[in-house]
Amino acid sequence: MEKLYEEDDLLALSGIQHFAFCERQWGLIHVESQWVENVKTVEGKNMHKRVDDPYFTETRGDVKIVRSVPLMSKTLGLYGVADVIEIQQHDDNFGIVNYSIVEYKRGKPKADDRDQVQLCAQALCLEEMLAITINYGYLFYGETKHRYRVEFNNCLRTRVQELAQRMHLLFEKGQTPPAVYNKKCKNCSLFDICVPELSKVNKRTQKYLSRVFDDMRIE
Repeated sequence: MEKLYEEDDLLALSGIQHFAFCERQWGLIHVESQWVENVKTVEGKNMHKRVDDPYFTETRGDVKIVRSVPLMSKTLGLYGVADVIEIQQHDDNFGIVNYSIVEYKRGKPKADDRDQVQLCAQALCLEEMLAITINYGYLFYGETKHRYRVEFNNCLRTRVQELAQRMHLLFEKGQTPPAVYNKKCKNCSLFDICVPELSKVNKRTQKYLSRVFDDMRIE
């Protein structure tokens, strides 16, 4: 039987994007409650302020657009808000309705899948809430002024489920993953708190001590 999380145990859906990018970043924010604003995070908030008006809906042709929609999944153990949900009702005798989610981002498409993961997690929440199937959604990037279609295939759905499970595992343990320094660390708003470069120093120290102990055993 599939595990269902209690409402008090739900984690922030927005965190799955942090987790897909860097597990330590997620831990610092969601386990240790540490956060530092930088230019990118402020610009991102300003973009969402222009979008997130739950009282503003509009209709474009056969598409109804609703904003700032609360989401929840007891299966994933996540809760959050969808920037925009587009509801399209086809003009036929069956009254078929299609739902698609649009997530707004300040920058441009990224090399990794963190944005796709967040969007898919939102779709899985809405699927569970309405007992429907959502096949795709869109990512709109402020820098390119273009939106990109994301297919919610089995591979992406499975990745979301696995990430959500690991998030809960670490959160329940109160555990923040160790730092692993790489190129993406430079633009992270938590760089000074995380101090990822120390991980390289620690590894060198461990290797040095290991050699010293090995030499002592030989003697």
